[in-house]
Amino acid sequence: MPDPSSYRPAPGSIPVEPGVYRFSDIHGRVIYVGKAKSLRSRLNSYFADISGLHPRTRQMVTTAAKVEWTVVGTEVEALQLEYNWIKEYDPRFNVRYRDDKSYPVLAVSLGEEYPRLYVYRGPRRKGVRYFGPYSHAWAIRETLDLLTRVFPARTCSAGVFKRHSQIDRPCLLGYIDKCSAPCVGRVSAEQHRKIVEDFCDFLSGKTDRFARELEHQMTEAAEVLDFERAARLRDDLGALRRALEKQAVVLGDGTDADVVAFADDDLEAAVQVFHVRGGRVRGQRGWVVEKSTEPDDTDGTHALLVEQFLTQFYGEQAELGSGADESANPVPREVLVPCLPPNADELGDWLSGLRGSRVVLRVPRRGDKKALAQTVQRNAQHALQQHKLRRAGDFNARSAALQAIQDTLGLAEAPLRIECVDISHVQGTDVVASLVVFEDGLPRKSDYRHYSIKEAAGDGRSDDVASIAEVTRRRFRRHVQDSQRPDEYSAEGKSRRFAYPPNLYVVDGGAPQVNAAQAVLDELGVTDVAVIGLAKRLEEVWVPGEPDPLIMPRNSEGLYLLQRVRDEAHRFAITFHRSKRSKRMTASALDSIPGLGEHRRKALVTHFGSVARLKQASVQEITAVPGIGVTTATAVLEALGVTPEPPAEAPEVQALEPADVAPVATVPAPPAADVRDDDTGQRVWG
Repeated sequence: MPDPSSYRPAPGSIPVEPGVYRFSDIHGRVIYVGKAKSLRSRLNSYFADISGLHPRTRQMVTTAAKVEWTVVGTEVEALQLEYNWIKEYDPRFNVRYRDDKSYPVLAVSLGEEYPRLYVYRGPRRKGVRYFGPYSHAWAIRETLDLLTRVFPARTCSAGVFKRHSQIDRPCLLGYIDKCSAPCVGRVSAEQHRKIVEDFCDFLSGKTDRFARELEHQMTEAAEVLDFERAARLRDDLGALRRALEKQAVVLGDGTDADVVAFADDDLEAAVQVFHVRGGRVRGQRGWVVEKSTEPDDTDGTHALLVEQFLTQFYGEQAELGSGADESANPVPREVLVPCLPPNADELGDWLSGLRGSRVVLRVPRRGDKKALAQTVQRNAQHALQQHKLRRAGDFNARSAALQAIQDTLGLAEAPLRIECVDISHVQGTDVVASLVVFEDGLPRKSDYRHYSIKEAAGDGRSDDVASIAEVTRRRFRRHVQDSQRPDEYSAEGKSRRFAYPPNLYVVDGGAPQVNAAQAVLDELGVTDVAVIGLAKRLEEVWVPGEPDPLIMPRNSEGLYLLQRVRDEAHRFAITFHRSKRSKRMTASALDSIPGLGEHRRKALVTHFGSVARLKQASVQEITAVPGIGVTTATAVLEALGVTPEPPAEAPEVQALEPADVAPVATVPAPPAADVRDDDTGQRVWG
């Protein structure tokens, strides 16, 4: 464990100007990023008496091995640089406000030719506009079910859309008029986009216009005695009103604002955000984060949390925001917070730059906004209580698991980062490997990797031992190369995600696999990584060089964690292997057909969508693909195990009965030429 005094900068070398600093560990991995009005004052506080530091801060300074800083001109520049570094390095000791995957959103893919409405979870993408988040996915589907009566936009996936385009028949939603069926050309791309834009306008708060239009159309239909159309419009108007009722009016002046509130204890803080657009609550989000510092008073704690939240949340939302109109801007006109941070003016200027217009940052004091802030505060307190109830058992179990693994294997420290490798193949073909990563006992899916293993020459097979050795060599050779040139690597600004080794390297297998992995590490000179193997049959733990395995108790939390890691590696490997095998089998089914090259194979699969649909096609349908003749189409079906139907013969001409024959007019023959023999004078022809 590094001593903070070993890397403390020399007295007087730290500048007093504002700037951004970063702490790095012994592997060069950035573990914390911060900013300060005075770098000297802030950094000196980290090298004071360690016992007086916050537990999380104390762990950070004892984990770090180096500190660097960059001087900037203003606090606004410091805010931007701090956000960029947090985004680039993903430091483990920074408070991280990540999108909660439990909150789904309603997505509109405006970047497609025919935009689609669908439920979505995950990171934001360019060219897609988002509404929400909603508390439940069923709430989005219920809203879509109501609004597609009025705005019949496409909701199907790309595969369904393509299939119905090919068969020229709409789906069920198209038949019941809940989709305008652009797949079969009922509406053009421009008309469908207009429907989608109206849908977005309605969800953005422009609701009165559509309600007035429907009422006017309903009145006109009734006046001309078209009561059937008037009834449909009445039902559509009711659907719009029911959709509006699901979004409660909380602010009567049509305010666009985000209301933020915190609830915290000594170690953690819960944050809740209500997104208010057009006076209505359009969505809600929540996070629970670990506090990184411990100021002397509660107001100081909340001020720091407000600053960290605004920087990270709105910085990410501005990058991922889609659409240039006012309603699609992810940064609202007003942000209501429980208290103002010391640099509130600089934060306001930074948010205004992200939005492109003035953003007001203030604390609500009275009226409806104060009442709404209190509601958000109660939600934050409830979320923290629920989190502590869930986290108590989970955190204790993970801590016990890591401690059990450390004690069983005799490790110097708990294995905070565990990597596991698994091999998947079918009789030595399509050999692939997976590498999964667990940090602090939880999966870190952004660090997952999969590898394609080169098959051995000769019999086309590859054994698990050689595959384990190859994956281990490829994974740690990069680590060794990066550790030999850390300055050059940092200057390139690349991610250091795999520039540091795990504490524990797990392979799926027994003694041969473990010894192969250890031999590779010895060859590369990697000495700070413990290697074990977990055999499936009896869940035995194998250690390199030991003739007998270690047996962990069946009820051990450490064994449960190792099983989770191994099973996750197996799942990840199987998924990749199935996708690779499926692609190979699809291609090989058409490879053996003479005269069918790569381009025409691709044209066939693209035209029909899959080999299964190609099997169901007739010779005439296959010949509709450019470049495919009757002979090739017949060969394709035979190669797929389908007996092609014989081509339709020309219809037989039936003989007509004499009674059915119409009389034909007689045409007189031309007069014959009078030809006679020259000697006898007799006629010889004619």
